[in-house]
Amino acid sequence: MQNSPITKYRHFPQVNLPDRQWPNKRIETAPIWCSVDLRDGNQALAIPMGLEEKTEFFQMLVKMGFKQIEVGFPSASDTEFAFCRKLIEENLIPDDVSIQVLVQCREHLIRRTFEAIDGAPNAIVHFYNSTNPLQRRVTFGMSKEEIKEIARSGAKLVKELGNQVTGTNLIYQYSPESFSDTEVDYAIEVCEAVMAEIQPTPENKMILNLPNTVEVCSPNIHADQIEYFCRNIKDRSSVLISLHTHNDRGTGVAATEFGLMAGADRVEGTLFGNGERTGNLDIVCVALNMYSQGVHPKLDLSDIPEIRSVYERCTRMRVPERQPYGGDLVFTAFSGSHQDAIKKGMDKMDTTPGAIWQVPYLPIDPEDIGCNYEAIIRINSQSGKGGVAYVMEHTYGFCLPKPMHPEFGLVTTARADELGDELSPEQIKEVFYKEYIFRNAPLNINSYKVKTGEDDHRHIHIKAKVVYKEKETVIKGSGNGPINAFVDAIKNAGWKEFRLLDYSQHSLSTGSAAEAATYIQVERISDHKKFWGVSIESNIELAGIKALISAFNRAAKS
Repeated sequence: MQNSPITKYRHFPQVNLPDRQWPNKRIETAPIWCSVDLRDGNQALAIPMGLEEKTEFFQMLVKMGFKQIEVGFPSASDTEFAFCRKLIEENLIPDDVSIQVLVQCREHLIRRTFEAIDGAPNAIVHFYNSTNPLQRRVTFGMSKEEIKEIARSGAKLVKELGNQVTGTNLIYQYSPESFSDTEVDYAIEVCEAVMAEIQPTPENKMILNLPNTVEVCSPNIHADQIEYFCRNIKDRSSVLISLHTHNDRGTGVAATEFGLMAGADRVEGTLFGNGERTGNLDIVCVALNMYSQGVHPKLDLSDIPEIRSVYERCTRMRVPERQPYGGDLVFTAFSGSHQDAIKKGMDKMDTTPGAIWQVPYLPIDPEDIGCNYEAIIRINSQSGKGGVAYVMEHTYGFCLPKPMHPEFGLVTTARADELGDELSPEQIKEVFYKEYIFRNAPLNINSYKVKTGEDDHRHIHIKAKVVYKEKETVIKGSGNGPINAFVDAIKNAGWKEFRLLDYSQHSLSTGSAAEAATYIQVERISDHKKFWGVSIESNIELAGIKALISAFNRAAKS
């Protein structure tokens, strides 16, 4: 890197638009979407998709609701041409879907492109040439007039060949490539030269696609460019303004959203932002951003895991764990405070139909896009009591008493720290059972008998065969219930060094053989330290006794 002052780079010039309107606008309706996965996304792959993979991907895009799909650059390779013909000849294109084909403003490539789309029910012919100063100087060595003539002559040939097509509903699309780095007034001049050849009307619009081919400025400047273009292009009602942003600065989503606020009608992009360099616009992200604001994107994104599965299989690309909406960890909380807030939000969520979604840290309901709540909270050494309690309740049905949350939270995070990894729900359950359910020493119970008092039926007598410190013995006690009687039996045996503090119970299942989870808390007399015990039994009476034994043993071992 250069030391200051930096001379290699400079600020991108701003657009002279002092009365800009876009900052006060908001996105109210979904744009026209065009997927360019099968072209821009495909050319960015180390191993491009074959015909079968492209067909599967195309069919998924149709199922998602895309009405415009760029299927390739048919004049560039035999595979691209063959795929276009396969879609047409095998009648794989629904009547309400337009395929889009890309072509440079070069005569032999344009003619080959029209051969590729012959017989398509609906087709968009997308022709382009580069217009920015750097390309004019370095790549082509041409003047502005010469570059404009390339666009004009390309448009003339496209319109001429289009007039010869029968049975196909044609839409014309032109892109001044690298619009983002082209003087806006010059881009308008070139586009108007193209419009003069195509002759669009309000009833038969053409598309002017304004590519942010390389992100060279902040998204607010891109929005200024779009608003300036929309306000100054002639016959605005005869054209659809389309966005095609890349992500070189990491602001492709913001540039697109600002561009829509600035007046654009249409968006080109790819699923999960696949594309050259840092990628194209992530359509999934923009669409679900709209959804989170109450605007239906007019795409079916209700099964993101399945969409992602097809995407990863066909492209051999991986959706990163933190990719918005689609990544493995985007609906996951490791932080204890976040987990606690999510649990409380889920518990207090208004389930009335039409109620506003309001859960901390979750901008949308994961269920809306095919994710499930089991993946929301993950447990590692940084996690807290709320997350552990959430997993136990929503995965296994254990409604741990609130005062128990900190204790079990410490137990699980200690285990995660020991392993140096996060804990799966199964591992959390394993820790729970080991810590509470399987606590059989120093005290365990083999059998017991309970009978009511002869004079007072509220008085209970218990006789239990137990093993204490590996020796079998019989203990006896009395009380106002089985648990109280067993506490008295422990006291009579000389082992009682605790006070009973808390007791709760709930069913884990339904039916005549329903199992109950029982929780008992004791306080050790010597140091006032508190311990929970847990049991799972279909016999409610035995469940209480075993939960007490669990707490007793945990206090004895600590």
